[in-house]
Amino acid sequence: MQGWTEEEIRNKDLMAPCGLHCGFCGVYIATRDKNEKFRNIMANLYGTKPEETLCLGCMQADSAKTIYGWCRICPIRDCVKSKGYYSCHQCDEWPCNRIKEFSLATGRRVMERTIPIWREKVAQYGDEEGSVEWVRAECERYHCSSCGAPLFRGAQRCRSCKKPVADELDGSL
Repeated sequence: MQGWTEEEIRNKDLMAPCGLHCGFCGVYIATRDKNEKFRNIMANLYGTKPEETLCLGCMQADSAKTIYGWCRICPIRDCVKSKGYYSCHQCDEWPCNRIKEFSLATGRRVMERTIPIWREKVAQYGDEEGSVEWVRAECERYHCSSCGAPLFRGAQRCRSCKKPVADELDGSL
């Protein structure tokens, strides 16, 4: 699928427990593609230094050095791990206050949309393949409806054809 490899689709390090799949994060994409210009844009957006704006997935082992600072201390990630889960889709308390009070509106909208889909895919395909099918469905969604170029979560415009895409995806920042 244009934009993501099968290896990325199956990579559990990228399966953020909250439903914000790391593969669609601008910080991850900038890191993966070694795109310094995009990384600087993400740093400005999140208010971090460009050299600290790196990530290869929030579910890497805690000893990994390439986890974005926010992701490393994420209370949702910590909660899921403390309960022995790998995702919020497994929790009977979802959506909890950590989700309802998430500081970024775009992220909250995505979480509220994706966790029910993740649950459906797991119910249909089983745990392992259901999670992969959830990612696959999200990959299909993150493409420009005009030119087909891959998009990142929170995109306001397609980087290829410049079409406004916010309303089709995750809403305005």
